[in-house]
Amino acid sequence: MNIDGQAWRTIWLEEGGRSIGVIDQTQLPHRFTTRSIATLDQAAEAIRPMVVRGAPLIGVTGAYGLMLALQADPGDAALAAAFEQLNATRPTAVNLRWALERVRDRVASLPPAERAEAAKAEAAAIADEDVAMCEAIGAHGLALFQQLAAARPAECQGQPFNVLTHCNAGWLATVDWGTALAPIYKAHRAGLPIHVWVDETRPRNQGASLTAYELGREGVPHTVIVDNAGGHLMQHGQVDAVIVGTDRTTRTGDVCNKIGTYLKALAAHDNGVPFYVALPASTIDWSIADGVAEIPIEARSAEEVTDLQGRSPDGAITTVQLTPDGSPGFNPAFDVTPARLVTALITERGVASASEAGLQALYAG
Repeated sequence: MNIDGQAWRTIWLEEGGRSIGVIDQTQLPHRFTTRSIATLDQAAEAIRPMVVRGAPLIGVTGAYGLMLALQADPGDAALAAAFEQLNATRPTAVNLRWALERVRDRVASLPPAERAEAAKAEAAAIADEDVAMCEAIGAHGLALFQQLAAARPAECQGQPFNVLTHCNAGWLATVDWGTALAPIYKAHRAGLPIHVWVDETRPRNQGASLTAYELGREGVPHTVIVDNAGGHLMQHGQVDAVIVGTDRTTRTGDVCNKIGTYLKALAAHDNGVPFYVALPASTIDWSIADGVAEIPIEARSAEEVTDLQGRSPDGAITTVQLTPDGSPGFNPAFDVTPARLVTALITERGVASASEAGLQALYAG
């Protein structure tokens, strides 16, 4: 994707593979900075405080983190310890364990001297596959948007197709293109007039800071709204579709996404607005069926609720406290939207109903 005319991925190899580079997302939208990661500990620390975030990108970062660990110590004990250290950084997103298992399984039978290079190749393959899957999601989602736009009443033809999204599921959450934003980028480049309602997504404001940043750099018309405005817009016919990403999807079609997604799905259902979830195969957890009961929900620091980071009038990046001294905060990072509220799942293999049968039809065999 484009930043000031330059094409970027969110993660790349440096020094011939001795380190990796990433975009530091904690500094966006006010500063575009990158960070070099050369050790296992640095990779883990990039994931935990969300220097990198988004389920697919977390997975790729974890894969490269194993590569870095094996460069320092290719032994069995070091491999197992690195796997556990990285896997513990973010418990909700299934992509992380999936990518770690894939690299571990690739190198486990190799002589120690060959492991680091094999891990590098496998991690790079995971990154390239993520780009291809996200672009395919974009193509399938574009076709869906075009059908929905064409089916609108005559008086709406030619008007922008209004999409609402929650959190950030764009190229910053993946290696490139994104999941939920990929169809939006494809639609914009295809000439479909499109406008995006961007939920601010408290408490970390990843919609207001990251999604708005991405869309602005790409030139996609958008408007940032407070999280509680979405239902009002739907009631007044100002939302044609909702599209979000997911950090873990059960085999039955329940989806786990940033906290507040469930409320958007309820509002969409009540107002007859289609609610789509975009995801690559790596986000499906085939081992679980009940998302509410079985998906672990990460609880993050209460300071993300009580404090807010922003830019002051003098240009300094600062953190301010929003709440009274002594008022506690509670910060579940995700919620689960039951499959019954999901109109369809948009995957790299096509569009499926949010059900076990729908997913099996795409992925059987």
